[in-house]
Amino acid sequence: MILSDKTILALMSAGQLGIEPVTPEQIQPASVDIRLGNTFSYFSSDNPDVPLSMSSQPTYTTVTCDRFVVAPKQFVLATTMEYFRLPDNLTAFVEGRSSIGRLGLFIQNAGWVDPGFEGEITLELFNASDRAIELEAGRRVGQLVFAQLDRDALNPYRGKYQGQKGATGSRIYLDAETGSL
Repeated sequence: MILSDKTILALMSAGQLGIEPVTPEQIQPASVDIRLGNTFSYFSSDNPDVPLSMSSQPTYTTVTCDRFVVAPKQFVLATTMEYFRLPDNLTAFVEGRSSIGRLGLFIQNAGWVDPGFEGEITLELFNASDRAIELEAGRRVGQLVFAQLDRDALNPYRGKYQGQKGATGSRIYLDAETGSL
């Protein structure tokens, strides 16, 4: 079941769903608008190739600024302004704004926030256009749509991105498949 604005507000008021900071204008009929934070990361030139079997963290260049220009065909990680705390019986879908997608900027985060997740959401941005796109911290870039599970998750999220803040790079090197656990 997708949560309504009334249910989202009630869960926030009861302290069961945490979203900070949040303004009343961000609460939509069936979602919460998410805003762009001020931390951006991109692959540094030290990464000639990026194998999925990497045994250490890839190298990123991270900047903190209120305006960031995404070059054509560039991939950038960004963060939300908001810090989220989901209970063990809620999940959320991340959706980019259509108005921004129509400019050629694709906004994603793997599309899913697990029950029990806590932290800022790292967004994966890709400029598919042939023009640079200037981003501004604080701008609404997407929305979170919450759905209620039929019961609490047996194994709520407590993974490698729990508590993340800022544009957090891949931690794939911690996966069991890499043998480094």
